[in-house]
Amino acid sequence: MEIIDRRPGAAKTMRALVQRSHRGPKELVLAADVPYPVAGPDEYLIRVGAAGLNFADVMQTHGTYVGGPPAPYVAGFEAAGEIVAVGSEVENPFPLGTHVVGTGPGAFAEYMVMPAAAALLIPSGWSDAEALGMVLNWVTALAALKPLGGVERGAVVLVHAAAGGVGQAAVRLARHYGARVIATASAAKHDTVVALGADEVLDRAHPDLAAEINRRTGGVDLVLESVGRATFGVSLAVAKPFTGRIVVFGAASGDAGLTTHDLVFSYHAQVQGLHIGALAAAAPSRYESLLNEIRVLIAAGVYPPGRPQIHPLDQGPAVLRSLEAGQTCGKQALDPWRR
Repeated sequence: MEIIDRRPGAAKTMRALVQRSHRGPKELVLAADVPYPVAGPDEYLIRVGAAGLNFADVMQTHGTYVGGPPAPYVAGFEAAGEIVAVGSEVENPFPLGTHVVGTGPGAFAEYMVMPAAAALLIPSGWSDAEALGMVLNWVTALAALKPLGGVERGAVVLVHAAAGGVGQAAVRLARHYGARVIATASAAKHDTVVALGADEVLDRAHPDLAAEINRRTGGVDLVLESVGRATFGVSLAVAKPFTGRIVVFGAASGDAGLTTHDLVFSYHAQVQGLHIGALAAAAPSRYESLLNEIRVLIAAGVYPPGRPQIHPLDQGPAVLRSLEAGQTCGKQALDPWRR
């Protein structure tokens, strides 16, 4: 294994956020004596430059994310940074010192290990923080719109939680593909969503949201659903019968139920689930085509460098609480070296 040692004094421990139990973000604490990770045979060791916060992190703190780690654990799973060591079995590895973005356990730390297969080269000229969202938010939005959603020019697309990380990417992409974009967000975030190109922005708390959307559109061709219980009924009510599609990739407000009886007698849209990690594992060629499309979008300027709000590592618990409460706007990131 090749190594570049960036640790002050070859330290054996590091700073990291550790989730002590599954009682939520309040149990996430900053520790200064976490053992320094070691890359496995097929992994890179990464000096983390920026780590992304996602709603999945909130779910993991409660133990409700399927396949999530048991507590205690070093939190976080999305990061960008510098390769400082390469596992012995990594084929055609990136050179040491290369900056990559990807997923792996323990991202809310100064160092983490990242499966080599999950690491993508950061676009030239982009910082670590600017690359966050590339392998999660943007790929999820693209998958929901294109291979699963079948978006076409002139289609009406409804994007819930449009001010979030995936939501913002989805608004940009849907407009790029020629769709008419109807977005929902809290009132304080409307200006942000309008600036992204949404044609109309509605308050998620509208007393009769489904009726208002149907009044304005006559029915929606594609719904991107990530909120769950609070909006799923609206999504079902506005998707066009038989031709409309609903792609579900989150449930930030809690789970919503749908029965076979509902599908036969009440709602006739096509409902599709999406988990980008599952898609990558089950359909690697399709996932690779999504990554290729992302590269094309970056080259064309459709996908610009990200502008996350960056916080010191010790603010991670507070940011997750805000994310859980729906109080954040856009991508949130942690800088483990900022004090």
